Amino acid sequence: MSVHRIEFGDSYPPLPGHVSGGRLERVLRSGRFAVTAELNPPDSADPEEIYQRALVLSEVCDAINATDASGANCHMSSLGICALLKAAGYSAVMQISCRDRNRIAIQGDVLGAAALGVHNVLCLTGDGVEAGDQPGAKPVFDLDSITLLDTIRAMRDEGRFLSGRVIESPPRLFLGAAANPFAPPFDWRPRRLAKKIAAGAQFVQTQYCFDVARLRAFMSEIRDGGLHKACFILVGVGPLASARAARWMRSNVPGVHIPDSVIQRLEGAADQRQEGKRLCVELIQEISEIEGVRGVHVMAYRQEELVNDIIRDSGVLKNRAPRAQGAEPTPGAEII
Repeated sequence: MSVHRIEFGDSYPPLPGHVSGGRLERVLRSGRFAVTAELNPPDSADPEEIYQRALVLSEVCDAINATDASGANCHMSSLGICALLKAAGYSAVMQISCRDRNRIAIQGDVLGAAALGVHNVLCLTGDGVEAGDQPGAKPVFDLDSITLLDTIRAMRDEGRFLSGRVIESPPRLFLGAAANPFAPPFDWRPRRLAKKIAAGAQFVQTQYCFDVARLRAFMSEIRDGGLHKACFILVGVGPLASARAARWMRSNVPGVHIPDSVIQRLEGAADQRQEGKRLCVELIQEISEIEGVRGVHVMAYRQEELVNDIIRDSGVLKNRAPRAQGAEPTPGAEII
């Protein structure tokens, strides 16, 4: 595909509170229901793999997350993917895991990403190295997600490094964090989110939601504390390929909760893959009606076409005019 240089946020005036100039923040501040998705990085140095996957996601997403060695497995770097996404005209969310780099390297990466035009950063502590395929790697964890948020916030708002040294041109970034409403202790989760917001989180992407009742209880506490007015909450969703895959995911992916009722529904279906897709569409529709939820974050490992179908079928883009499927982005135009 041909590569364009497009800054989708720059041709629009900033909205109240806007700090990044980016599309994702503009969509959220405008009151629209936002959609993000993950681009799982290739085990390759071929940029064409990124462009092809991003093209499919861009048709239905406000921003594309570039994962940072998720599960402690090595792939193309988040910063590298973001550079490719920005060069092709897409809105990127750079994920930063504290597992692999110290504060010196992270602060340098933040400046580099901002210089490349990346507007969004998701701050993560990161899975332990024992979860990946190179368990002998040396973990860093110089910072955690909360101190990372506070570090980047200070770089942006105070124009200084952690050392106190002045940054001549501070980065303009929309800061994000992760949350998991579905893992105990449940009463601790809103307090943890409040700490992340205090440290600088402006948007949140949650772990997979397969239990809407638990999400409703979490959001009730969030609303009671007014946290839904202090940050934008995007709920994680994803399709399940089969009951067997659901059981494996429940047992092997940290923090994922899948109720027995979901597995039983898949087991009773004639086509479990289609039922998993249908379930994901229904979840998005139900989640979108919960007060305080401002978007969804769709995750499906290397299944970009399926993500595209699910988002379209959910109807959350019904008030938008999607770009023609497969079309190249137009300079100065909205992606969606």
